[in-house]
Amino acid sequence: AAVERREFDTLEALAWQPDLVTGAVLAGTTGNPETGDTAGSMGTPGGADTPHNGQAGNDGNTPVDWKVSVDALVRTGDNAYLPVMVSNHRVAREKAGGAVAVLPTHRAGLGQPITEQFALRQHSVDGYRLGLAARALDELGLATGRGGLIGQDRRRIFLMDTQRFQRGLSNALAAVQPEALPQAPRRRKECASCRFWDYCEQELRDADDISLFLSGDRADQLRERGITTVEALRRADSAIAGDYPQLADAWRRGIPFLARQQAEEMRIPRADVELDIDMEAYLDQGAYLWGVWDGADYHPFVTWDELGGAAEAKNFADFWDYVCTRRRQAEAAGMSFRAYCYSAHGENHWMRRSAKRFAGQPGVPTSKEIDAFIGSTQWVDVFRYAKQFLADTAGMGLKQVAATAGYTWPDEDVDGEQSVNARRRAVGTGAEALRLRQQLLGYNRGDCQATRVVRDWLCAGAPGVPRMRGAARAGA
Repeated sequence: AAVERREFDTLEALAWQPDLVTGAVLAGTTGNPETGDTAGSMGTPGGADTPHNGQAGNDGNTPVDWKVSVDALVRTGDNAYLPVMVSNHRVAREKAGGAVAVLPTHRAGLGQPITEQFALRQHSVDGYRLGLAARALDELGLATGRGGLIGQDRRRIFLMDTQRFQRGLSNALAAVQPEALPQAPRRRKECASCRFWDYCEQELRDADDISLFLSGDRADQLRERGITTVEALRRADSAIAGDYPQLADAWRRGIPFLARQQAEEMRIPRADVELDIDMEAYLDQGAYLWGVWDGADYHPFVTWDELGGAAEAKNFADFWDYVCTRRRQAEAAGMSFRAYCYSAHGENHWMRRSAKRFAGQPGVPTSKEIDAFIGSTQWVDVFRYAKQFLADTAGMGLKQVAATAGYTWPDEDVDGEQSVNARRRAVGTGAEALRLRQQLLGYNRGDCQATRVVRDWLCAGAPGVPRMRGAARAGA
């Protein structure tokens, strides 16, 4: 009922032609029960030129209704509306020679687009939402042929032709079989942030649904074999279900990990001089904090200034100089050196990107230097070894593994959205900004120290973790 009310409110608002409508809901239908054609067309305001290539769902005779939430509808000068979606994805990357139409977010509905050097990135969910919004506006005679995405860079609205999404969207809608739509919930990763989870969770627990343990589509093959509950999976033959019966049993008993190997086989490369590194970035704007734990002291390289400029470049250069200095000192003393992180994707991305965007500035390494370091044996991803040594029942993130290893963060952890908000407020002035700066530094220090604890624990054979039946033995 709430969704229907929002749809009605949206239509009522559009009738008054305001400059901006937020929290909109638009609706449409995939096909016409008489003709099988999709109502409306795309391309120009009012739907004058390019047809949808639309098809009805299933047998072509049953229309499929759909609704889409739109974060904002921005009125354009031709009395049409630009649908704008807010996404947590990185929707565009800086690219020399690229050309993308961009609106400053604070000028939405007021200014004209400008062209900036970016390349758009494709995310099907974002594209389909824009495509549906464009279809609904087209049926109302209010389409512009364009849509806008606000990604991790909240300062920009990236504009794109919505026609590009229509073929794939038509194919997806045409494949919908209304009579085959599930009538019961199934857990997916999105459930963690869904306001209806409390209702679905109870229904899933009452049914002991297998998706409580294996979310999304991971259990499809097991369902096809008649294994639809966690209890059935616990009792399943390993010849059919592999390691899942052991893991489901551990999950039910609240055991987060099982060891894949014997203790003596768990080895991570060590060195005389070891650094544990963790990086913090603010959305897609830059890396503001590189933290290093040397086993005794925490060394934060941080900037609270605007990212993308000289302050971030100097901060990265200082971090790189510290790592290289420690490496040179170790080599001069005849000692080995290694640096560690947990899940290197983010650190690798921002080292490479920082080297490129700040190339030529004092102290900034070249891309060749960064690639050589990342590809060397002196840069070790602890996550890769954790995945090799352990099987998880509820996630392999640093927080989960470190907790099992006995590490406790000094303060309560914050999720990604909270850390973004904390960093945004930390660049200000006053007592609150100073408090948030210390909080962010404390979290980063905790991540660095936790990485050290995890690798020590893994090298000790992950004490306290039960072994999987059939865990590998040396020489086996």
